[in-house]
Amino acid sequence: MSHAELAEQINDAVEGLTGRRGNASDRTIRRYLSGETRWPQARQRVALEVVFETSATELGFTPPVGTAQGGAALVPRMQYPNEESVRRRAFITATTGTVLSTTALTGAARLAVGTADVQRLRGELAALWLMDDREGGGPTLENHALALSRKVMSFQQNGSATQRVRGRLYGLAAASTATAMWAAVVTRHLARAQQYMESAVVLAGLSGDGQVQHEVWRYVTALARQRGHWSDAVSAAEATMGTSVHRSDPLYASLGHARLALCAADRRDHARVRRALGRAASAFERADLSWPRPASMAFCTRAELDGVTGIALLGLGDLAPAECHLHRCLAGLRPEQHRNRALYNGYLALAQLRQGDLSQACATAAKVNCPSGVIGTGAVPHLLRRFTIALNVKAPGAQVTRDWNERARSS
Repeated sequence: MSHAELAEQINDAVEGLTGRRGNASDRTIRRYLSGETRWPQARQRVALEVVFETSATELGFTPPVGTAQGGAALVPRMQYPNEESVRRRAFITATTGTVLSTTALTGAARLAVGTADVQRLRGELAALWLMDDREGGGPTLENHALALSRKVMSFQQNGSATQRVRGRLYGLAAASTATAMWAAVVTRHLARAQQYMESAVVLAGLSGDGQVQHEVWRYVTALARQRGHWSDAVSAAEATMGTSVHRSDPLYASLGHARLALCAADRRDHARVRRALGRAASAFERADLSWPRPASMAFCTRAELDGVTGIALLGLGDLAPAECHLHRCLAGLRPEQHRNRALYNGYLALAQLRQGDLSQACATAAKVNCPSGVIGTGAVPHLLRRFTIALNVKAPGAQVTRDWNERARSS
């Protein structure tokens, strides 16, 4: 964590303890690290113990004379300006000084949900995005995403948390539900995807998180394109541009313009496609790729921009430039991006086929599989079916077509 990030976590914890937000800053953290502050104020000390789940002395602080020694930090009973029971908490401490439980004075025990819980849930969500990269969307991803969304909402409904943490929980629930929506879109279960979309949009709005809202609208764009609702797809793509993160982070702006280019290509709007692609490339050049971003943005690289450009140009019928961009995309993909590699090879095969290079197109299409040999469900087999139909239309009696049909039947 940076100094500012740790200060924010301390302030979150103080707000959870007292009902009022703390006032720690990066300067506070520097004083801790330099030794200028040898024993923090009571509220910040308790907050530090909550954040790190260990005692202040184990963190390296030295209590003044008269305070408990031997590694046992005393967690004081806090005096709150507001005596309303909803804001009061009794803290039970062990001899190590670690907070064991947080209980409302009304007698009803509620789980205290903090930043550490949010980080663990984000780790689970990142694992789902990695699953999508490796295996592609499908029923397994959809079920795991729904389970995570239910888990997050259980924390939201049954836990005690600060307003900031609640916002982050809404964001995690929205991102999980949107991931389930994406998985359903890929496997063409569009009725289920529509239901997930309605929930994800509401949750993203409650979160107030521009990054989550951008992600949800991208998936809404994919759903609208799948259903052939071209105007809705354009509107959803434009909605990504209304998010705060689109204005503040050029990488998100690049991705939003690229998705708009795909929607415009569906409508054969040549001028808008080229304008959107130009803006996507310009924004990508301005982006600082070292900035910390969610794991869901790990796919957004120069290779991805080339891939989307290739698909958009393919939709316009600009076959040679499309093939060029798709080759560049495949050369730049990371080894673990199995799903994207399969998809972009499929689009490359279509570009080669439409240019009349049947043998090369079939050779490229033959690469569309995962290292395990399992192609998976959803977009990849659909793309291969498109290729097979196009090949049989273009050269129904050719030997290369008969060979490919035999291959398709056997696999």
